[in-house]
Amino acid sequence: MIHPTLHPTLLAAALLAAFPQAQAQTADQEAPHTVVVIGSRAAARSALDTAVPVGLVGSQDLASTGTLELGKALQELDPSFNFSTTFISDGTDIIRPATLRGLGPDQLLVLVNGKRRHQQALVNVQQTVGRGSAGTDINAIPMSAIDHIEVLRDGAASQYGSDAIAGVINIVLKEGAGKSLVGASAGTTSEGDGDTFGASAYHGFALGSDGGFLSLAIEGRRRGETNRAGPDTLRVTPARVTQRIGDSRAKDAYVWTNAALPLGGGELYLFGGASKRTGEAAGFFRPREDARNVPAVYPDGFLPEIRTEVRDASLAFGYRGELGGGWKYDASFNHGRSELVFNERNSINVSYWYENPCKCESPFEAYTGTLGFHQSTFNLDLKGTLHFLDQPIFVGAGFEYRRDSYRIEAGEPVSYQYGRTNNPALRIRDQHGGIAQAGIQGFPGYTPANEVYAGRHNTAFYIDAEHKWSEQLTLGSALRRERYSDFGSTTTGKLIARYDPSRSVALRASASTGFRAPSVQQKFYSSVSTNLNGAGVLTDTLTAREGSPVTRAFGIAPLKEETSRSASAGILLRPAPNFSITADVWRTDIDDRIVFSSTISPETGACATPAACPIRTILAPLRVGQAQFFTNAIDTETRGLDITAEHTTRGVAGGKLVLSGQLGLNRTKVKARHSQSSVLSGAQLFDDAQVTLIERGQPRQHHVVAADFTRGAWNANLRANYYGKVQGQGFTTPYVQTWDAKWLVDLALRFSVSRNLSLSAGANNVFDTYPTRWDPVRAAPFPQMGFTHCWETCPFGINGRSYYARAEYAF
Repeated sequence: MIHPTLHPTLLAAALLAAFPQAQAQTADQEAPHTVVVIGSRAAARSALDTAVPVGLVGSQDLASTGTLELGKALQELDPSFNFSTTFISDGTDIIRPATLRGLGPDQLLVLVNGKRRHQQALVNVQQTVGRGSAGTDINAIPMSAIDHIEVLRDGAASQYGSDAIAGVINIVLKEGAGKSLVGASAGTTSEGDGDTFGASAYHGFALGSDGGFLSLAIEGRRRGETNRAGPDTLRVTPARVTQRIGDSRAKDAYVWTNAALPLGGGELYLFGGASKRTGEAAGFFRPREDARNVPAVYPDGFLPEIRTEVRDASLAFGYRGELGGGWKYDASFNHGRSELVFNERNSINVSYWYENPCKCESPFEAYTGTLGFHQSTFNLDLKGTLHFLDQPIFVGAGFEYRRDSYRIEAGEPVSYQYGRTNNPALRIRDQHGGIAQAGIQGFPGYTPANEVYAGRHNTAFYIDAEHKWSEQLTLGSALRRERYSDFGSTTTGKLIARYDPSRSVALRASASTGFRAPSVQQKFYSSVSTNLNGAGVLTDTLTAREGSPVTRAFGIAPLKEETSRSASAGILLRPAPNFSITADVWRTDIDDRIVFSSTISPETGACATPAACPIRTILAPLRVGQAQFFTNAIDTETRGLDITAEHTTRGVAGGKLVLSGQLGLNRTKVKARHSQSSVLSGAQLFDDAQVTLIERGQPRQHHVVAADFTRGAWNANLRANYYGKVQGQGFTTPYVQTWDAKWLVDLALRFSVSRNLSLSAGANNVFDTYPTRWDPVRAAPFPQMGFTHCWETCPFGINGRSYYARAEYAF
């Protein structure tokens, strides 16, 4: 008997020859994108000729999805990539977590034109996929600037450095002179909300007469909010919708460039861009009788609004040329920054309002603080061929220096203060006579105690070697040595092999060790919010940074690097010139994985002796009611299988039909929970709800099957995505809520009116599929508050069916 969980995989496997992956392109689109540079520093090669699995996504593939978000488009095209939908999760509503192969956002390295991309300033501290991480803000890059994307599905920390445990995504920008494209699009959902509008323009200017160019991409878009909340039957009478559950309002603007100029026998190059994105998300509804409300101001209760502004900018420049004897060099400098500014609206500071003598006033909005991350990287790369025993060996070597820094800026006093004097000894009473809440409601501001501006630097030396021992056998290796200013040194290595017994069959394998340095965000982030503890006393809830009195008191050691071991093995088949199949199995083990701890609360009830209540004994003198922090607390094991197939047939109904598919399977297991503390056990540091989020928060199965047909001026694309079930218990402990597996089908049509003008239209999620509803009994009280579908983990969101139309003019 076949196990039930294998049914959708077997169905998708049967469809591999019937539906293509959406990366299929027309003949004139294929030629520029058949080679990749990622995965090896040797010469560029076909994606099917690499020793490790590499996926390839073109600009037309991205456009075929109809979405304006790069993260969502890539998720629909590559099953190894996940871009979880988030809402009611503060800054994570606008900077959503991007992951690869079921691992964490900060275990995925993103490159642009082969150069390291900086991380985001935001630390995901809410109960979402990627909790405790600061990954890369992939939506900060406009799709109008992208030529193609290379996805390396293999551990590559020994080649590219920290953050490459899960793999690498290399985003290659458009280049060349004389190319111009303008486009406009509009879309909406079948519910009539979430209206989206986008416009973009791209042009390549010539620089000189020797092939130099300057490309410029400008893009803007606007997204309306969606709301799938149900009526609130618990907190208001009569019942009505009080929550906003769905996509937040967003406005985005981008300017990006890519340039190269032949100079002095080499080439001077420059690329980068800037973006500004604003979002308006909602917090939790505060009903009229809630102690966090002031009925005189909000007689029907209120829904706080969090307004975020993401400012992102990067610039890389360098010079590359030849040294002679076939050797080449590349010297570059790359700087990037990410800033996230928080503002709160439609809110109130209850302690300000009720402070005695009664002021009966409080601002209803406030600036609540800024997070900032800066990264500067210098690289010097050399590559060429050495001869050993008359055998040519390709060698790539280099040096890297990187500086990372992190900044937290406090908000306005009203955003965090308890009364105007911020004196916890005062007794400010709320509408019920209890201790009034401090700070602005929704997203309390960062305090002066949280402010920090700190950083670290590291240096790296690396060498790669690759040799084709025969026409059939290629072997390669990589070694990397890094030294960090804050925790020491690490050395990692990698071996690769590819064997081609014939043109139609190839075997490939890799084995590597890897690492991920703790990010400066994880080392320096902290926040303080003032809340009532279980006894009704006003106390501080602290996210404590490394080396703070709280972490020292608990015996939590400074963060150290994660270490990993990865291996993969695969086979590639070419049964016919127009048909290819690949299958790769892989495994990644990570030790000392850095996580965000569960909330550590003091013991309740009477304590005969201090030893009977060790947590209370530690927190009470520090005036901290409960605490959480980053720590190397778990070891994980992730296994997976990736299968791809593609078949092209010409002459079908007078056109070209490309059939392909991808099956992605992965499974993460927390092998161990451990604690450096003599007070806290591993299960206390990282409880079952967090284990469930890591093990089941992302789909263990994600398959993509699609069909792409071109005839004359017409093109049609039919794509289906299968998302396996996910689970969560962060809000329903001990009950584990399951959101069942679903198929989503997309349809896109394109018509070339002329050589220059094309029109396209499509429907995403054609059958209006939604995630499973919350269990109304075991998940209470969330369904009664208006939560209808998923929350902490939503692979494909809750918007339902959507439509779009787009026009493009090339000249």
